[in-house]
Amino acid sequence: MLVLLPTAVATGIFADVKAELLLKERIAIIPGRSFAELVVWRVPTPVRESSHAFKYRLALVVDGACVLRYDNEAGKGDHRHVGEAEIAYRFTTPEALLADFWADVEPWRES
Repeated sequence: MLVLLPTAVATGIFADVKAELLLKERIAIIPGRSFAELVVWRVPTPVRESSHAFKYRLALVVDGACVLRYDNEAGKGDHRHVGEAEIAYRFTTPEALLADFWADVEPWRES
């Protein structure tokens, strides 16, 4: 479930217009060893190479190294990083994005 943060605390600037922070959270996966960082913004216009109104960065960090990341960096569009590989990602909804990310995190919970 995507939880909205209070607007007073959750605004940012993207291309000189305000964006709304929808999610910003850091979650321990294996305490002291790994964590997930989730950041999702609603933006007034899509970032370059994306066709939706969201800017996001979801990352899994294990032993200080980012091993999994979903993002839509301007100019690259929606994609994910798995280790050294960069793979296109088909964004549909923020909820599906989070579900896909957590499905990819699951094997790391067991290692």
